[in-house]
Amino acid sequence: MTDPNQPIDPEVSVDAVDATSGAEEPVEAEVVPEAQETATSGAAPGGASDGDDTAPSDTLETDVHPDTVLAAERLEDLQRLQAEYVNYKRRVDRDRAEIQIRAAHDVLETLLPVLDEIQLADQHGDLPEGSPVRTITDKLQQSLGKYGLESVGAKGEPFDPNVHEALMHAEWDPQDPDLPTGATETTIVTVLQPGYRAGERVLRAARVAVADPQ
Repeated sequence: MTDPNQPIDPEVSVDAVDATSGAEEPVEAEVVPEAQETATSGAAPGGASDGDDTAPSDTLETDVHPDTVLAAERLEDLQRLQAEYVNYKRRVDRDRAEIQIRAAHDVLETLLPVLDEIQLADQHGDLPEGSPVRTITDKLQQSLGKYGLESVGAKGEPFDPNVHEALMHAEWDPQDPDLPTGATETTIVTVLQPGYRAGERVLRAARVAVADPQ
């Protein structure tokens, strides 16, 4: 160890002093430049390369919520049920009207024999005007007329196979005032049994005798 009180020999070099002292020259620390911001360098986080300039974006949620789907299905079911109910109601109303008409026709058909007896009694003069029986029969026919009942088949009418049933063929009588003058088609000359219809339905065809004009 060097004595500090010993004078330094000027001939001793600096290197010798450094060697004897064992001191080392100070080493300057290498200054490392700070890393640039990844935002300015364009590098993506997570080790993406500088050339990759695409950054992941937030994914928009496009899935429909289950409650929305369920509500749409329930609305569709409700609309279908409403349509079915409307159709059912229309069908019921139509069937109800048809059933009422059919029931009225059935009642009228059961009364046809009674009307035949009234018609025969009138032909034989058993229903004089003003008699109580005549009043009753007139009211009955008026009441049935409210249900659309009307008689078909009258002397002098053209023969219609849709509402008339020809039971016999007779000779044309040009002197008969009830036959139309100048007729050119088959005509009813005698009503054997009156027919009836209600609306467009023929309850019973009229049974008649017909003749061809001369």
